[in-house]
Amino acid sequence: MVPGENQNGLHRIVVVGGGAAGLQLATKLGETLGRKGKAHITLVDRARTHIWKPLLHEVAAGSLDVGHHAVDYLHHAHEHHFRYRIGEMTGLDRETRTIRLAASRDAEGREITPERLIPYDTLVLAVGSTTNDFGTPGVQEHAIALDTQDQAVRFHQRLVNAMLRAHTQEGAVRPGQLHVTVIGAGATGTELAAELHRTTRHVAATGLDRIDPEKDLKITLVEAAERILPAVPERLAAEVMALLAGIGVEVRTNARVTEVRADGVSLADGGVIPSELVVWAAGVKAPPFLKDIGGLETTRSNQLVVRPTLQTTRDPDIFAIGDCAYLVEPGTDTPVPPRAQAAHQQASYLIKAIPIHMRGEPLKPFRYRDFGSLVSLGHYTAVGNLMGFIQGRNMFIAGLFARLMYRSLYKMHERALHGTVKTGLDALARALTRRTEARVKLH
Repeated sequence: MVPGENQNGLHRIVVVGGGAAGLQLATKLGETLGRKGKAHITLVDRARTHIWKPLLHEVAAGSLDVGHHAVDYLHHAHEHHFRYRIGEMTGLDRETRTIRLAASRDAEGREITPERLIPYDTLVLAVGSTTNDFGTPGVQEHAIALDTQDQAVRFHQRLVNAMLRAHTQEGAVRPGQLHVTVIGAGATGTELAAELHRTTRHVAATGLDRIDPEKDLKITLVEAAERILPAVPERLAAEVMALLAGIGVEVRTNARVTEVRADGVSLADGGVIPSELVVWAAGVKAPPFLKDIGGLETTRSNQLVVRPTLQTTRDPDIFAIGDCAYLVEPGTDTPVPPRAQAAHQQASYLIKAIPIHMRGEPLKPFRYRDFGSLVSLGHYTAVGNLMGFIQGRNMFIAGLFARLMYRSLYKMHERALHGTVKTGLDALARALTRRTEARVKLH
């Protein structure tokens, strides 16, 4: 047990996962319960900083600097009256009401924090999802997913290093050497493909004159389904498809990947896409450690099955939200989708529900509302559909208005964490520093 934890006997609320939903929940509970001495709130995450996950494709492409947008968990927790504990959850004991955290180590392998137990009275699991490679050979060895900021930074460094290598090598650029294949044409893959088309050309223009952007640089987007963006309306997907074609991104639909190799991607039809840079963005699943953890009910994709109140089916003191939760609302046949807006709504619900649960009162069911979809193609444009925007009708948007709407989602997330004043000051500071910095990160 961690020494000195909660010696005042307050109700212990532990939130595991510092993504958008978990961090928002811990922040608001800290302000409403922690600050007033009504509960002891702890946030657990294996990383030390938070970045909004929909921005990871910009980090990978190099158009966004993590340092300007990351939230330091330790400082943020101190400012908002909760505690942050670093560690990766590996176990759950419902009888003793404790979770087990693995030891954390630095880059040199030295132990930072030991394996330990964290006690709870109310537990919220908000650990998100990981990329599902469906057991495809070669993915782990030759492709990079974009689940974390470390992976996004690693891909960007791999990309820049590949371009520097191509510029300085003795021979000509090899076929596929600077080709990027993005597997999975959901929102992340599609947005990344468009952003990479712009940033790779910008990097090549900064003195790498041995690289011919039109000949040597190529972006290919691969999707196993019949069309890109399968989860959004067909009209929106068609609009995005036309925009990608206009900027020169090759899109391959009905293309199932059978293997990722060091020099390319093999397809089920026998074709091969030459590519030494591969991003895997196809499919998601909950983290493997959740499978049957603590005897809780889970799905085949490791999601925790929850009631309409977001309580797990076998323990009312354990809640699950975000991508790791599986909820089929009454009167529907499909689960709540693993999307950012669902996680945000579930966190907002628990901010009010947990104090009610602490008093032993019954909870009203959570209701998910789909507000539509927005897809950003970076510098080029954005498109989306807003559901129920005007008198219950859907509204299709594109261009500048859609880009502003997309950016406003991030501002809403920042405002939930920092408040209006700090969010405004941070936006002003970033606008000023952008005038003196490179448009694309080059290292």
